[in-house]
Amino acid sequence: MNSAHDYESAMLGDLEGLTINTPNPSAYDPFAEPPPPPMMFSEGIIAQDITQKFLAAAAALEPGELVKDGYFTLFESVGALEVMDPKMDSGCLAPGESLDEDYDVTRPLLPSEVVGIIDQLLSLETLFTSVYIERMLNPGPEHLHDADYIRNWPVDTLRDPMHAALRAYCLGLVKSCYYVNELVKSEHHYEEEDFVTNTYHRSLLDRLDRHAIRDEIMDARQRIHELRHTMTDVMADAIGFRLEFRTAFLQAIELSELQTNSESMSLPWSQMQGVWETISKTRHLGKPVPEAFSTKLQRRLASTMPPRPMVQRSPEETSEHFRRFIADGIDVLNVLNSGDSQSLLTFVMTFQTRKPQPLVYIRTLLQNFLFRDMVILGRLSIRQVIDDDLSIMVLPRSILLDPANDDVEAPNHPRYVIAQQMELFRQRAAQSYLDIFRIFCQNRCRVRRTLIHLLQDMETIQLDAEEIDLLLQQHTEENYSHPLSSWVYHYKLRLMEWIVLLGFELTIYQPDELASMYTYLSYSPKPASTTSNASNSSPATTCLPLHPPPTYPTPTNLNAPPPSTSPPPSKQPPPPTSASPSPTSTPPSLASPYSPPHAAKPYSTDALRYKHVRMKPFAVIDLPVTRLFLLLPARRQTHRLHTDPSGGCGAGGSEREGRVGGAEVFAVGCYGNWLEG
Repeated sequence: MNSAHDYESAMLGDLEGLTINTPNPSAYDPFAEPPPPPMMFSEGIIAQDITQKFLAAAAALEPGELVKDGYFTLFESVGALEVMDPKMDSGCLAPGESLDEDYDVTRPLLPSEVVGIIDQLLSLETLFTSVYIERMLNPGPEHLHDADYIRNWPVDTLRDPMHAALRAYCLGLVKSCYYVNELVKSEHHYEEEDFVTNTYHRSLLDRLDRHAIRDEIMDARQRIHELRHTMTDVMADAIGFRLEFRTAFLQAIELSELQTNSESMSLPWSQMQGVWETISKTRHLGKPVPEAFSTKLQRRLASTMPPRPMVQRSPEETSEHFRRFIADGIDVLNVLNSGDSQSLLTFVMTFQTRKPQPLVYIRTLLQNFLFRDMVILGRLSIRQVIDDDLSIMVLPRSILLDPANDDVEAPNHPRYVIAQQMELFRQRAAQSYLDIFRIFCQNRCRVRRTLIHLLQDMETIQLDAEEIDLLLQQHTEENYSHPLSSWVYHYKLRLMEWIVLLGFELTIYQPDELASMYTYLSYSPKPASTTSNASNSSPATTCLPLHPPPTYPTPTNLNAPPPSTSPPPSKQPPPPTSASPSPTSTPPSLASPYSPPHAAKPYSTDALRYKHVRMKPFAVIDLPVTRLFLLLPARRQTHRLHTDPSGGCGAGGSEREGRVGGAEVFAVGCYGNWLEG
């Protein structure tokens, strides 16, 4: 008992010492004197003041020059680059350089200087390098009157005509950039590869009405026209045509959102084409104002990215750049004239084969026409396009595509089963089928890489299509053994062919490998052979309208014996015609017995490189079986590829092609470009 009592007394004594009234002697006292500094002088330490020597050495370094020590780690080096390298640090200043641009935007401008500034804006590849545009956007304007690089301008006071013209052009330019940026962001693209959509939290006049901006441009043109007596007519026309060019582009953007007929949509593009020729002829009238542009403006942007250099094209490059841009803008509208799925695919592929490739805005505009609100060309559903492609390739006038199947509601009726199975196939294949069109709207390198991924999806879809084909055979009397899987197999072969061909364009193959790859392409199964195997007769050679009203065959009785169950395409051997080479696959340069020098490759052999590198994209494919390297007729001995003199696209083929129209060859909207190759 005594021990317990002593324990409680000790505990109470300890608790009493923990009250808030009792000061803690070990607590930190902010008013206490700091501890004495350590002894710097001792027998083992000799200290030396190097402050002046360090400052003198640092003063001898040029801005951006680095000093690297052996004990300076890579992490520390990269961290120092961000602070000391002008390419990484936008705040790195040269001796005597100011932080901000000292250009005065309120100074009077000559007409030649207005032309020169506008031409410089046309030549630049970046937006945030113009002092005039920077002063206009920062701070962000809420109203049209506030969108001015001369802030607090009186409302009732007219601006100087030259400043009014330059302000109106800048308004149209920034508003055009806003619409282009929004369109690119709404479609599939690759950031930094194709386009930079980052606006660094700057508003590109998105709150201002474009009609009000167009009125400002028209008013500025009218004022320039009224002042023709104070300047030469050529100078007044030069400023007026540049303002007209900006107005026409805004109108072209507005009409592209409506997706009306191509003729009305091409009017502003044709106007831009005529105006641009006049602009190119008057570029010599402009006087450059280089001090109105500076990369210092990027220091005020909310970004962690390094400063972008100011790239400016030459007048000749700018002129050619806009000529191609306008021509591509006119031609891309012809996609709205496509009447069937094959013509649509031909147009996309033909349009994307242009060199140089169309700009990302034009390619994005093409995507917008194809996939906006999941309505193809603004008038066709996804089902219409897929059914039209099936009717052209493997199911001409088939009961499987009869729209009347959707009206049957009896679960035991054959048409009900057909409608359910066909809808299941459409849902499974729709995304991959549409991806073919979307992929060809990307840049070349991405096209080949993405086609390889799509090929793997097609392999899985083909297996699902074979199961659906077997179910459909029990409810139809058609002679088509496996139409759906044959359709998928056809596109799988086309994907393989495109992947190989893009390898030539991207110069992936070595010179001594060209013959092997062309031979593989010639002796591989052809996509055209799959459609002939899918039916007893060839598919229709004319462009059929979407969902025609033919007489469909009646479905079979449920108790009737199933038709012949021939093996699906994934179980069939390659067709006999696939062993014959295709004359269209042989380039003229490889038709001669010329052998390029075979470079020494000590770390690989031709057979291993062919199997594990060139055929790697097809490793996941069961059929067609990849032809072994040793079985290729031409490898390194000679580069002469045998051709069939009886067929192909020789002179007779070209004459026949010239006598048919775009509908017969599925090239509606691009027949001229298709004939050119």
